[in-house]
Amino acid sequence: MDRKVAQKKRTVRPVLEQDVREKHSGFGDQMGEFLRQNMNWFLVAGFLLLLLQDIFGTHGVLAMRRTQMRAHAVQKEIERLNEENKKLQNRVDHLKSDPATLEGIARDEMHLKRPGEYVFPIQPKTGANSTPPSPAAPSNP
Repeated sequence: MDRKVAQKKRTVRPVLEQDVREKHSGFGDQMGEFLRQNMNWFLVAGFLLLLLQDIFGTHGVLAMRRTQMRAHAVQKEIERLNEENKKLQNRVDHLKSDPATLEGIARDEMHLKRPGEYVFPIQPKTGANSTPPSPAAPSNP
């Protein structure tokens, strides 16, 4: 009888130790199992986070688009300023080389005159209609 009890203990004991090990498995084992079960969800969440960063991040698509728009606006401003510089350079060249242009500015803007000339300034008419009537307009009979 002792033999039968000893055999039962041998067969029962390893099963109990195995059950205890499975019930009290370590944190690492539980975490590994959790990760294996949910790996696809973690990959999807990571991919979505990377996608959001690429679109809305500091160097994302939207930030790059804003930067391109600013660069385009600055380029337009540079072109406008270059055109203005060309016009001003042409005016400077005319002022340096054309005496008639200088004389026109001196008379119109500075109200200068040549010796012996008389200047009669004419004030514009104040009112609703400051232009004289055209000769083609019919007069009152």
